[in-house]
Amino acid sequence: MFKRENRLAIELPVPEHGDPNAAAAVQELLGGKFGEMSTLNNYMYQSFNFRNKKKLKPFYDLVASITAEEFGHVELVANTINLLSRGNTFYTGDPDATPLRTGKDSRNTYHFIATAQTALAGDSMGRAWTGDNVFSSGNLVLDLLHNFFLECGARTHKMRVYEMTEHETAREMIGYLLVRGGTHVLAYAKALEIATGVDVSKLVPVPDLSNTKFDHARKFENQGLGNILFTWNDTGEYADIRKIWKGKNPENGSQLVVKQGAPLGGPIPDLEELPEEFAPGIDRDDYERIAKRLMENL
Repeated sequence: MFKRENRLAIELPVPEHGDPNAAAAVQELLGGKFGEMSTLNNYMYQSFNFRNKKKLKPFYDLVASITAEEFGHVELVANTINLLSRGNTFYTGDPDATPLRTGKDSRNTYHFIATAQTALAGDSMGRAWTGDNVFSSGNLVLDLLHNFFLECGARTHKMRVYEMTEHETAREMIGYLLVRGGTHVLAYAKALEIATGVDVSKLVPVPDLSNTKFDHARKFENQGLGNILFTWNDTGEYADIRKIWKGKNPENGSQLVVKQGAPLGGPIPDLEELPEEFAPGIDRDDYERIAKRLMENL
């Protein structure tokens, strides 16, 4: 089972105005082939399907704990897209006044048509995410090698989208995920080394560019987040990742640390109503009636 907590992995800056085309680009980091929906579902199904969980517990613990983190990454990217959609329509009024005219010239008109300017389960080209992106072979080494490649591809895409937009909210999110994704790259490299004896960590970082080169990633590196794996569990059940996540970070020489539980995180943004999108479609009179019904029989 998974335990849900009402907070994001980090606090995102809430902009006065978003950027619809930046929102479209960031969709790739959510629902693209190398997006967070893919990393989540790859690791989730691998953890569900894992054979010999007891005999190979450190590897199971690693994949299972990273699965839990990826849920938070999906949530973080989706909320970033929502904030990048904030203030992109500037007024309400008669439908004949075309209050959603901004959507006509935006890169992804589907944001305006389908989801009331919020995240889609798809990529930057508007294609829906598909389960065809999930790889769960049942072979431990093959799955670990795939996960290493998947994280490297995800890191590459994040770096490119970072270079596409100057929007503070997008870059804050990408900077954080560059650091956490780099941690996962190293984690799978170390797991492969233990499973096969091959020092895959000599390949990292891929691409060969340190996260410290990115202003919005540097502060998270300085917090030591590139050296930490969380168990995402309060009972100590996934503590055997310490048998894999040990030694020094090959890039910065810092000691690798396993922390029980989850990071503190930040608040989840509360999206304002958009009357021009009929969202949420609850006016003041509706709210008062709902509130009255909610209080009945307490």
